[in-house]
Amino acid sequence: MTSKKYVYFFGEGKKEMKKLLGGKGANLSEMTNIGLPVPPGFTISTEVCNLYYDLGERWPEGLDDQIEENLKKLEEKMQMSFSDKDNPLLVSVRSGAAVSMPGMMDTVLNLGLNDTSVRGLIVKTGNERFGWDAYRRFVQMFGDVVMSVEHDRFEKALQAKKDSREVKFDTELSGQDLKELVEDYKNIIKDAKGKSFPEDPREQLRMSIDAVFGSWDNKRAQAYRNLHDIPHNIGTAVNVQTMVFGNMGQTSGTGVAFTRDPSTGENVFYGEYLINAQGEDVVAGTRTPQPIAKLEEEMPENYELLMDIRNKLEDHYRDIQDIEFTIQEGKLYMLQTRTGKRTAAAALQIAVDMVNNDFIDKKTAITRIEPQMLDQLLHKQLDKDAKDKAQMLTKGLPASPGAALGTVVFNADDAVEEAKSGKVILVRTETSPEDIQGMAVAQGILTARGGMTSHAAVVARGMGKCCVAGAEEIKVFENKQYFQVKDKQIKKGDWITLDGSTGEIFIGKIPVVDPEVNENMETLMSWVNDYKKLGIRANADTPNDSQVARDFGAEGIGLCRTEHMFFEGDRIKSIRKMIVSSNEKERREALMELLPIQRKDFYEIFKVMKDLPVTIRLLDPPLHEFLPTEDDDIEEIAKEMGMSFDDLKSTIISLHEMNPMLGHRGCRLSITYPEIAEMQARAIFEAAADLTKEGYDVQPEVMVPLVGSLMEIKILREKIVSVADEVMGEKDQKFNYKVGTMIEVPRACLIADKIAKEAEFFSFGTNDLTQMAYGFSRDDSGKFLPDYIEQGILGRDPFATLDIGGVGQLIKMGLEKGRASRKDLKVGICGEHGGDPKSIDFCHEIGLDYVSASPYRVPVARLAAAQAAIIREESEKE
Repeated sequence: MTSKKYVYFFGEGKKEMKKLLGGKGANLSEMTNIGLPVPPGFTISTEVCNLYYDLGERWPEGLDDQIEENLKKLEEKMQMSFSDKDNPLLVSVRSGAAVSMPGMMDTVLNLGLNDTSVRGLIVKTGNERFGWDAYRRFVQMFGDVVMSVEHDRFEKALQAKKDSREVKFDTELSGQDLKELVEDYKNIIKDAKGKSFPEDPREQLRMSIDAVFGSWDNKRAQAYRNLHDIPHNIGTAVNVQTMVFGNMGQTSGTGVAFTRDPSTGENVFYGEYLINAQGEDVVAGTRTPQPIAKLEEEMPENYELLMDIRNKLEDHYRDIQDIEFTIQEGKLYMLQTRTGKRTAAAALQIAVDMVNNDFIDKKTAITRIEPQMLDQLLHKQLDKDAKDKAQMLTKGLPASPGAALGTVVFNADDAVEEAKSGKVILVRTETSPEDIQGMAVAQGILTARGGMTSHAAVVARGMGKCCVAGAEEIKVFENKQYFQVKDKQIKKGDWITLDGSTGEIFIGKIPVVDPEVNENMETLMSWVNDYKKLGIRANADTPNDSQVARDFGAEGIGLCRTEHMFFEGDRIKSIRKMIVSSNEKERREALMELLPIQRKDFYEIFKVMKDLPVTIRLLDPPLHEFLPTEDDDIEEIAKEMGMSFDDLKSTIISLHEMNPMLGHRGCRLSITYPEIAEMQARAIFEAAADLTKEGYDVQPEVMVPLVGSLMEIKILREKIVSVADEVMGEKDQKFNYKVGTMIEVPRACLIADKIAKEAEFFSFGTNDLTQMAYGFSRDDSGKFLPDYIEQGILGRDPFATLDIGGVGQLIKMGLEKGRASRKDLKVGICGEHGGDPKSIDFCHEIGLDYVSASPYRVPVARLAAAQAAIIREESEKE
């Protein structure tokens, strides 16, 4: 017999052994140890699951003996026998991974019943119908879960029996009817598999354990792990537990409860129960459960015992618990406890309440709140009941959280016009900077193409607007003013509703619920500041965005995208005039029209941010993005600009590039047209000088985008410094400023030591850096990334969570090389990863100075930064 221990009787483990015993097994042992009434059983460890697969779906040596040893121990404890015809021991076989995966893996109940033991159960309970119903359920579950017989075949047999008896519900079938169904089910198994249902309880047990191990690798379990970022190699434990029955009459029942209200966090016992029912009846909704408080009237002693258990569990686990219980003929049994799922509002209420009552400390409270949950509090949500009844049209990517409903429009101009009298949803194949005004007035944005870091997604998150991107079933016909999903057409003016948290798109109106930002969140955020090490900045392009970011606790602006400023009002005309100019003189004249406008923008942003740093990126996108593409639009704009259609179209054609994202953009524009960088630098510095004169301590940081060589930053830095000197002389006003670069090109990471001699700060633009490192198009990768993740080629979307093994190493290299040349180099990231908790943890680990996120994700980033600091500090102590 092997010395390796694979099986643990309840009570041999403890709650800290989740990795080995799974969450369910560890907590069953823990509840046993603290004296709660738990039906006895044993747990086969998660190690066995991994060995099972390593050995080609075979059991490791010695497992048989350990199971038999624990089975005998269980028989002795229960004074029942697994094969006894008069007093049969029945067990459940359930999965239980270290991380809860509700409903993803398989369960078998009533195991141990056969043609002989069912009669003993009937005699023992005095209830023929109960005995045959238990047997009928077991054969169906065993056939479906263990022997892989199509579930529908059993359901058809059950329906046929109800039809023949002219009854509607299972409960109306007699014991004889159920006895006949058992035979029908066995014949279905024989016909489907060519072998009989096994009568031997030990064979039933072995086959069921195999089935639970096998379910670890089923498609729904794999998909769930991918969705929730759960490792595929942790395996599941198997729990074999004595059956107790809540359907043995009016003195029996079953229920599910939470030690606190999981919706609000209120400190009240919350749950439901059913008399004379099994656990699945509560969940299935075939009968209406009673509120847990009513149990005090029906079974006062058991209610009092449940209240004691509730208090004992909270005191022991120091967190809200989700419990399952069964009452069998007046005796209460605890079947499960686990950490209760809760809403964001409830999570905050519980955390603050438990700190105030000395249940937990502030560090524990901070680490218990999922950062992403804060999105629930910062964005509108769909009314849950109304959503459940609504008709879903299709699904895209949940690109920006929240909810939005409105009438469909297909271009920015219509959005602006229609928004004057009602709510609109802007629907596009994909958005571009030219759509900015339409996006600003729309309630939400829907695109047929693009990923989680597409233009639509990034801008929507920055605005705090709901966005569903990459809904590839949608075909947009902008000229005809409708979009189509399969055979359904949605026309301009039709109402749709978006759920940006799930990516779902619904036909018609679903009511939305306003976000609930309360003092609990403010309290938590005040604790966060005591622990986080990383600075948290915001990506903001307007005074309003800047104010939102500051109100949420941002410590500066890490990315101000100046191109977004060019689309407001008549500004677009000036930038277009500059683009179509035939010489430098004309370009400078057009840029001079933009100078006072840009200066005013920067003045207002600096004023909002006061003494905090503001990083302003010089013009980045290719120039063609500012020009129209459709002939009708070209003709209209040509008239506005006083030029011919042919001349304008010729200019647009000349600007066309095969791969514009790798073309004439970023610092390359300012190398070709230095007057662009000069105008923007002057606008920045004149605004800084004016505010300095007014007594403000402004801190502008001029960021040169897309640098890939030393000479690019050297040339442009000299121009920017020259403009700063000119402005200081003209205004007779000194001010502080920095010149740095946005690191987006992998080559820049390789020569970061050289670049740092010219740049005073680095900001890693992780969106483009990821795009260039992988060779994936951000806007097109949504077509294949789901397949890559499903097949395990990638663990997660690299545009949503930083690819630490590849892109992360480029960042680390750039950081180390840069600081080797300039010790006081300030380094951060400003891509969408700045709001992702896993990416933030990496940024904390390697020692970045800050991350920059969209304004509405600033609280998420602050919380994630505090968690990273606390968790790493605790791990260093161990």
